[in-house]
Amino acid sequence: MSGGKRNPELDKEAQQWIEAVIGEKFPGGSYDDAIKDGILLCKLINKLQPGSVAKIATSGGGFKLRENVSAFQNAARSYGLPDAELFQTVDCFEKRNIAQVTSCIHALGRQAQKKNFSGPTLGPKMSDANVREFTDEQLRAGQGMVGLLNDGMNKGASQAGQNMGLTRHI
Repeated sequence: MSGGKRNPELDKEAQQWIEAVIGEKFPGGSYDDAIKDGILLCKLINKLQPGSVAKIATSGGGFKLRENVSAFQNAARSYGLPDAELFQTVDCFEKRNIAQVTSCIHALGRQAQKKNFSGPTLGPKMSDANVREFTDEQLRAGQGMVGLLNDGMNKGASQAGQNMGLTRHI
């Protein structure tokens, strides 16, 4: 039951990153089962931003464990993840769209790098803005170039010999 297309390699990378950050291995069983109750996700966000989830439920049935997933989502949002990068509680808890959960974990990894998290990294480093400052003189010189570029575009261009498929019937 997965809503999105799953990539086992991305799941594996996410699992390895979570294990490295929280310092514990996933329990036996599937990746889906290990993350569905939100406990590991809450431990992860608490490592990235201590105190994000004050109380992690480790027992108490479905409703209590489902609250872990919601707590993780709220903490991830306040850590800087946009809603588009998050997942629905049922995606994780009912394993409806684990691909989206994994995508969220990868987004969290990118955000952690952006915030200079000193621990293990997940995925490529996000690029920083490459802001360029130009003097007024440089900007004026550039404006003159646009005209030269446009002049060159039309040199030698002509519509001679093109009839555009139009024919006259007499």
